[in-house]
Amino acid sequence: MAFVIKAEISDPDAETFAFTAQKTMYGGKTIMVGDTVFLFASENEGGHGLIASGIVTGAQAVARKPGIARQTPRVDLAIKRTATALRPLGRAQLCDFRDWDDGQPGTELNFKLYRQATDKIVGISEEAARFIAAFFQTMK
Repeated sequence: MAFVIKAEISDPDAETFAFTAQKTMYGGKTIMVGDTVFLFASENEGGHGLIASGIVTGAQAVARKPGIARQTPRVDLAIKRTATALRPLGRAQLCDFRDWDDGQPGTELNFKLYRQATDKIVGISEEAARFIAAFFQTMK
């Protein structure tokens, strides 16, 4: 399974990334070492959307805080960059994909990443992963 992380990324050109106690949604809590992840620099934090793809080199669930009934699962992640995005993909490019029932990979991404503005790790379908992978190839 492939994943997307949308988070504050202070150095978009880094070769490795570390994220602490990241919120997970839509299957994001199942992320593990060896999984493919697409990194989106959060527009909420001054980023511009898709910047890179990578491989998870470390994943550790964060323990829940005692005494709090409802908690979103969180994970610590380490990621090694494998490629740099060649074309933009972010809120502006996905805003037209808003018919939540149309089954398009762009709609899946818009829903999971931008319907709720929080930064997060989400699991994505194979179709959505192929859709994102096209942004690492030059246009012909």
